[in-house]
Amino acid sequence: PVIANLVKEGLHHYDTAAYLLNCYCIMPNHVHLLVTLPDDAPSLARTIQSIKSFTAAKANKKLNRSGSFWHRETYDHICRDAAETQRIINYILLNPVKAGLVAEWQHWPHSYLQ
Repeated sequence: PVIANLVKEGLHHYDTAAYLLNCYCIMPNHVHLLVTLPDDAPSLARTIQSIKSFTAAKANKKLNRSGSFWHRETYDHICRDAAETQRIINYILLNPVKAGLVAEWQHWPHSYLQ
């Protein structure tokens, strides 16, 4: 929970400054995230790298370690309409339910929906 909270802080740290934070789910071994980038924002890859760097530094400090914290790869998907956006939100929020961690997504303490 401590590391999940650090990741939450990192995601909210960049909210409105670099992106609009729509939805996320922090799982034990990965994170799902839906953001809206403003027209003048850096690329998605650069934005994700900033999030990873910020959260890795905090997590490594808390764990008294150094080195890689996140896997290098990321998977992204562009939502082109409201129906696709809703499908992605459902996928993100239902992740802990499908993993058998909670019965309802609202019970997962590491989910966020704007």
